Amino acid sequence: MYLVCGEALFDFFSANDAGAPASQVNYKAIAGGSPFNVAVGLRRLGVESALFTGLSTDYLGRRLQQVLVNEGVSTRFAHDFDAPTTLAMVAVGANGSPHYSFRGEGCADRQLSLEHLPTLGPDVRGLHIGSFSLVVQPVADTLLALVERESGRRLISLDPNVRLNPQPDIELWRSRIATLVQYADLIKVSDEDLGLLYPDQDPHEVISGWLEHRCQLVFLTRGGQGATAFSRRHGVWSLPACPVTIADTVGAGDTFQAALIAWLTEQQLDSVEGVNSLEREHIDSMLAFAMGAAALTCGRNGPDLPYRNQLSQAK
Repeated sequence: MYLVCGEALFDFFSANDAGAPASQVNYKAIAGGSPFNVAVGLRRLGVESALFTGLSTDYLGRRLQQVLVNEGVSTRFAHDFDAPTTLAMVAVGANGSPHYSFRGEGCADRQLSLEHLPTLGPDVRGLHIGSFSLVVQPVADTLLALVERESGRRLISLDPNVRLNPQPDIELWRSRIATLVQYADLIKVSDEDLGLLYPDQDPHEVISGWLEHRCQLVFLTRGGQGATAFSRRHGVWSLPACPVTIADTVGAGDTFQAALIAWLTEQQLDSVEGVNSLEREHIDSMLAFAMGAAALTCGRNGPDLPYRNQLSQAK
């Protein structure tokens, strides 16, 4: 089982308002949040997963819980709170990229504190952390404490997934990411994230610095330009993007992340030792698998992550 940690929310996508009065705004709400999507994506790819998060007791929170149950994601690490559900208002740009505005202050998925730290059994083989739960309190310090406790014992994966709307303090993001990379075994980061975090630094230099810690492998995603693997053992190389007609890119990064973990699990390499043993041909296969999965999501509207059999059919 892989334990994914962080926010669970509803994305509100603006619908076609043509002909509607100015007083009426139409939205389509879809369950999401980067960690939520990764947990669901893992299950759809055949990997047992659980979500460590706070869920509201309100109507939307109960809907999030039902989605997890329906998808087969374990909720035994989820905690109920009498607080609102986070809302993310999403506008999709002309190139398919999403732009977010969050309503999350005081919401349920931020309420995890040190008293909620779970006891993990041997069935939990790894942890994934990412997005704004890394920097909003009290959940941020709770996840840091969990990672500090489990690093070296279980595989730790990290995706910064920077979102400045819920936390606009970029220095806080930099400080927390700099701390977390010391505990991660596998990092996935987008060129957009690196541009926000370190606009005046060469991405290769930043990632080379990350590889000086315990991390063995970093994947840099570059949208239509493909993705680059940075391996401490094998160097740096890139693969081109898969051809796809883009509907939007919502959920593509989460799909990529889930597929990386799923590939490791299928190959029985989902451990610290497994990642450290990867040969270049393994990393090539892993990267190609993740890029193919993300391409399928880009061809759909919203965070509609693929199932394992759909990836097999797409080969």
